[in-house]
Amino acid sequence: MTTWRRWQEIPAVCLHPHNLRSTLVVAAVVGTSLFVINQLDLVLSGEVGPRIWVKAALTYLVPLVVGNYGLLVGTHKKGTTGDRDGEPGI
Repeated sequence: MTTWRRWQEIPAVCLHPHNLRSTLVVAAVVGTSLFVINQLDLVLSGEVGPRIWVKAALTYLVPLVVGNYGLLVGTHKKGTTGDRDGEPGI
């Protein structure tokens, strides 16, 4: 599993193929479920405008962000970051 200590390492963790695949699957499943619950009736009735498509995109983006946040919390190595102050990172 890819881990990180410094902020600069976060993109590598999130974009690691295994992690990216996992978070995209979560976003697809959860986002689709939420889309069906919240927006499908409007799409099927033809009442779709730009506002609905923005809301639909956010419906998929939020689970992706939450999945990545959980991934980063779970893969963070505690300890010094190598920064000058020697304080642990998040």
